[in-house]
Amino acid sequence: MSGAQVEGCSCCAVPSTTPEPARQAVLARRVRLLVAATIAYNVVEGVVAIAAGTVASSAALVGFGLDSVIEVASASAVAWQFAGKDPAARERVALKVIAVSFFALAAYVTVDSVRALLGGQDADHSTVGIVLAATSLLVMPFLSRAQRRAGRELGSASAVADSKQTLLCTYLSAVLLAGLVLNSLFGWSWADPVVALVIAAIAVKEGRGAWRGEHCC
Repeated sequence: MSGAQVEGCSCCAVPSTTPEPARQAVLARRVRLLVAATIAYNVVEGVVAIAAGTVASSAALVGFGLDSVIEVASASAVAWQFAGKDPAARERVALKVIAVSFFALAAYVTVDSVRALLGGQDADHSTVGIVLAATSLLVMPFLSRAQRRAGRELGSASAVADSKQTLLCTYLSAVLLAGLVLNSLFGWSWADPVVALVIAAIAVKEGRGAWRGEHCC
């Protein structure tokens, strides 16, 4: 896996120090475990967020739950890649799926944010939503950082790209938490969608990078 060249990605050239086969196996197994943990957490996160959002009439919470579905699709692509005997052969397809996941996330966040700014239904206070956002804010950076380190050492652009998808979830968690708290305390319903639009722009940028195979650094 290490040193596999992805077309159009000069940073995926053979690294100066290539891990030994035994080390590559360890790193590949670590990526699989981290991806499995990411999928499991996002499934739970999505179910809780959509349920809590429905109860509180919170478009932001429901959107956060749907974002978890998109993240599961991205992580599943990496899981599929590393389930094969030759992960490098599946790298390009995995990157395309991750890129589409970024674009889907950006599209949904943009539409949902614009709808909220134009006068969506005011959401009620949600203690469950606040606790969920705070938990994700703690969990996601750890998963992202660990996967990015393993992916970089392997030279896997897809593993690094998926780690950035997970990192975006951290940003969304922070935005959601701030929006829920500000709405609960001051009734500032506009705070969440404004910042979410910035994150949507970042998602588009990351999606373009994944499509081109530029996420191996």
